[in-house]
Amino acid sequence: MKSPDFDRFRVKPGRSVDLRRYDPADTAPFPGKKHAGGRLERGVERLVSLQEKLYAQDRWAVLLIFQAMDAAGKDSAIKHVMSGLNPQGTQVTSFKRPSDEELDHDFLWRSVKALPERGRIGIFNRSHYEEVLVVRVHSEILRRQKLPAPLVSKRIWKERFEDINAFERYLSRNGVLIRKFFLHVSKREQRRRFLARLDDPSKNWKFAAADLEEREYWNDYMRAYEDVLAETSSDDAPWFVVPADHKWFTRVVIADLVVDALESLNLSLPKPSRAEAAALGAARQRLEGGLDRRKSRR
Repeated sequence: MKSPDFDRFRVKPGRSVDLRRYDPADTAPFPGKKHAGGRLERGVERLVSLQEKLYAQDRWAVLLIFQAMDAAGKDSAIKHVMSGLNPQGTQVTSFKRPSDEELDHDFLWRSVKALPERGRIGIFNRSHYEEVLVVRVHSEILRRQKLPAPLVSKRIWKERFEDINAFERYLSRNGVLIRKFFLHVSKREQRRRFLARLDDPSKNWKFAAADLEEREYWNDYMRAYEDVLAETSSDDAPWFVVPADHKWFTRVVIADLVVDALESLNLSLPKPSRAEAAALGAARQRLEGGLDRRKSRR
């Protein structure tokens, strides 16, 4: 199940990024939701099959990173695309404001702790990229990170990009498949979703005054995201700018791209060795012949 139509959202390594060239309302090649009928369901079904092979093979780990402005639909995308996965082989980590313990470590520490094991899919809802996004937009956060003064130079963001690239390259070389998704929502659509949360009592809990304050820094965040996308998209850990004004399309794109990535691993169920095959044959003989070692009690 290949997705050549969606490769246009991949950020090519080493190129500058202008988010104004990406349409948050893009839904091509589908004119509307009804024209994509069944595609998400087929993608999820295929993803479930691939996850089983990933888990059984126990060689690769998968790390999916989601970043976005507030109300872009990260939570719902994760919920709908990953809806059928076996929880035993999936872990979702939501990165909130760093704790005092986390601030006493390097900025990658908490991400390292949450990395998926081999055979599992790890999902980062926000990630170490917060350290070059929100921390960059709000310089007062950087002052709370207890870094030695000489290390907080004009090069700090460039150095963090270098550290992140080295970290992800290291993971890739150790069998971690990485895909990163920036859910690109328009400022107009974000406003509409904020109002919808205020209008619907059942969604009031989703709204926070801080979200509105962050909206005031929209242009600063766009510039920060453009630098992140340009500086940290690589062949091994690519970024995808996924249109997010239409949630149904966002989910279809992510499902297709994740399936495409997993299929590139050529996963298969492990074949038993000769000894294992012999043991399986012996087990079958015992079960079919009723040769249980101990008699069952009634």
